[in-house]
Amino acid sequence: MQTSKYTKFAVIIMVILFVVLSVISCTTHVHSSESKKVPPGQAKKMSGSKSAKAYAPGQQKKR
Repeated sequence: MQTSKYTKFAVIIMVILFVVLSVISCTTHVHSSESKKVPPGQAKKMSGSKSAKAYAPGQQKKR
């Protein structure tokens, strides 16, 4: 039983389409600490400053 050129071509296209759709549907989730609020004392430690006043929201000057 012979298969025509069009049948082979259609099967190849379907396989390629399946692989492409499988790869596209993969997702990754990146968790970053940037979105979380850091307590003023921890922000002070990370920056190396002597006072946490600049990092406390209640202590910032209003414009």
